[in-house]
Amino acid sequence: MAKLKTRLTEMFGVETPICMGGMTGVGYGELVAAVANAGALGFITAHMFKSGEELLAEIEKTKKLTNKPFGVNLTLLPSINPIPYDEYREAIIHSGVKIVETAGRAPTDHLPRFKENGVKVIHKCTSVRHAVSAVNKGVDVISIDGFECAGHPGEDDVGLIVLLPATVDAVDVPVIASGGMADGRGLAAAIVLGADGVNMGTRFCATVEAKIHENVKKKIVENNELDTVLVGRSLRNTARVAKNDISVQVAEIQRDPTKTFADVKELMAGVRGRENVLRDGDMDGGIWTTGQSQALIHDIPTCQELVSNIMKQYEQARARIL
Repeated sequence: MAKLKTRLTEMFGVETPICMGGMTGVGYGELVAAVANAGALGFITAHMFKSGEELLAEIEKTKKLTNKPFGVNLTLLPSINPIPYDEYREAIIHSGVKIVETAGRAPTDHLPRFKENGVKVIHKCTSVRHAVSAVNKGVDVISIDGFECAGHPGEDDVGLIVLLPATVDAVDVPVIASGGMADGRGLAAAIVLGADGVNMGTRFCATVEAKIHENVKKKIVENNELDTVLVGRSLRNTARVAKNDISVQVAEIQRDPTKTFADVKELMAGVRGRENVLRDGDMDGGIWTTGQSQALIHDIPTCQELVSNIMKQYEQARARIL
């Protein structure tokens, strides 16, 4: 496999500058271990677990499946039911995991404990201004999410080809390119634009080891760049999700500015998407998240095959540049 050293590979001791960030309903230990064993950096998604104790058990299970570095994702968002973030943080510290990916609000209240214990923090942002603010607060790495991304692209609608170099110019820490990344060509482009690595979510969903229904993986392969929908725009909480009967219905309802979250709450329920779609394979059973990068996904390889193929494509793209 081709070697590519960056500040990211040096900081975290991984073989390739490829990350699989936290994903709700997807980021379990088995997949994270497979990503790690392939030479990339994967993240367990903490908020899928009810307590710090459950998260610690998942971390320990993952350690039995790999001896390579991996991390934990903490997505810091408001919630109707309290999320035990302090428990998660202490479980991470106790486990000895040294890499955390945060998203949502800035991890200001968690940084002192992480820094005391030698834990490096990658913070995911969707704008240059938020990246600068996060670095000033003390995060170690920025993962910058372009408008193409699955999940929450923010409200500025700036594509990665502009957002990435603008962020690189504005901060002095390593930057990970996120949104639209799915192959070695994207990795090469990101490196040229100043990134130290790339983050791929949708691409790792379409792998053998991802614990989601085969119908979801096949749909990602089948879909193209037009098969996503933006929901939550009227609420200033935009999310990019797969185009299906439910998401189109939600987008239609939200064209009426008088409608509130209450009008779409049942349709958008996360548990509905996780159970009906990701678990049971009913592709119109709820909202499920995917990015425009699905247009670049044409197979369902193992994580090892995927990472190896990405690095081969990177070398081919690099040869064209040189």
